[in-house]
Amino acid sequence: MTDLDALHIRELRLWAHVGVLEHERRDGQWFRLDITLSLDLSRPAADDDLSGSVDYNRTIAALQELAAGLRCLTIEHFSEQVLDRLESLHGPLPVWLRLCKCAPPVSGFDGWVAVERVRHGASRPTA
Repeated sequence: MTDLDALHIRELRLWAHVGVLEHERRDGQWFRLDITLSLDLSRPAADDDLSGSVDYNRTIAALQELAAGLRCLTIEHFSEQVLDRLESLHGPLPVWLRLCKCAPPVSGFDGWVAVERVRHGASRPTA
């Protein structure tokens, strides 16, 4: 794949009902999403025209709506739903994402867990 420009959305906080434990699906919890969409931004950069780019406002709203209605067991499935929603909005762009469960219910653990996914030949972002 040739080098493309990229649009990054970082630290999007999403409330979702995802988890293996019943109370996680019932009560919900915070997730953090980082996305990189690779595309050619030369036309919108030159023309100052959003139609050749990605409307990040629309993207964020769609992902918030997805998360609010989702009920599932795994962050892997959640990430697949995010990738599907991004593709339905923007077509088959190369996309990378990291979806973090901010406070997994694991005794004695104060960190986060995450999955990283790619679609359509995306690579890990450097930013």
